[in-house]
Amino acid sequence: MSHPLAVGPHTVSPPVVLAPMAGITNAPFRTLCREFSGGKGLFVSEMITTRALVERNEKTMQLIRFDASEQPRSIQLYGVDPATVGKAVRMIAEEGLADHIDLNFGCPVPKVTRKGGGSALPYKRNLLRAILREAVSGAGDLPVTMKMRKGIDDDHLTFLDAGRIAVEEGVTAIALHGRTAAQHYGGTADWEAVARLKEHVPEIPVLGNGDIWSAEDALRMVRETGCDGVVVGRGCLGRPWLFADLVAAFEGRLDDLARPVLREVADVMVRHATLLGEWLGDESKGVVDFRKHVAWYLKGFAVGSEMRGRLAITSSLAELRAGLDELDLDQPWPAGADGPRGRTSGNNRVVLPDGWLKDPYDCAGISEDAELDTSGG
Repeated sequence: MSHPLAVGPHTVSPPVVLAPMAGITNAPFRTLCREFSGGKGLFVSEMITTRALVERNEKTMQLIRFDASEQPRSIQLYGVDPATVGKAVRMIAEEGLADHIDLNFGCPVPKVTRKGGGSALPYKRNLLRAILREAVSGAGDLPVTMKMRKGIDDDHLTFLDAGRIAVEEGVTAIALHGRTAAQHYGGTADWEAVARLKEHVPEIPVLGNGDIWSAEDALRMVRETGCDGVVVGRGCLGRPWLFADLVAAFEGRLDDLARPVLREVADVMVRHATLLGEWLGDESKGVVDFRKHVAWYLKGFAVGSEMRGRLAITSSLAELRAGLDELDLDQPWPAGADGPRGRTSGNNRVVLPDGWLKDPYDCAGISEDAELDTSGG
């Protein structure tokens, strides 16, 4: 069913990629997903801002620490200033900090778009080109890919122009989230846009992203759009074993999908919290960081609201384990538990810099302080 995906010198088979998600896709979560996939696939770091990287911000240097078993190591960068992006990419290449660089042009969060970054940036065609040129030239032998959305809103679509610019500037592959910035995470992803982009840039791989909640969704995305692979974000929240399913599905073993009973889910929850504690160097901090994952893992299972609340305020592994042990751990995988998780808000006005939409080619108005100084989104 699947063809391997070439990302520069790296072969990704099956062609499945973990999308960067702020506060989620840190080294512990990537480790979990990779264990379930048997080491197959590509797992990208949280969004790293180029300014914070160049300035060697302490939190940012922690976010780019990879587990020894991670190959290839993928960093996603966010930046709006070509010179700063170039410096960050050269630093990664020269210091051997990663094996693959992905550029973020998809983030719809107001604090990012307000500065002209993320999903707002491709509207400025010349600025996009300048950033891609600096990144590709600074990367040396490292492959540079990009992730983007359809555009700012339905009246300001940019994905076809951006795809063409990416090809011309030497980008290795493009991932398209089939939503506009205005949609945020609401509504339905437009897979037809993925098909159109694939037709528009046949020279390089195109990956489809948006509304992949199950392995069957991933196969359908490839079948319906002709894309070269899939990028999975919210679909794996509380479901790191989705990567086992994706590998099985792309290898033609659709009858081999994970349907864990609650006992198995509870064991993964404790392992996830344990890994976070080891990574942060403090068990309690790890369990506190894990709290946001509790509802995603337990979605669909019969767990009373009081117990859900209790599990979401635990602060030690013993407390977490003890709470989980009070549940009926023999519960089978619940029907319909594969649906949407994470943010689903949509149709928000996109916050842009003043006059941003006046001229799609003029880059004036981007100042150096538009570079965010903190990583992780």
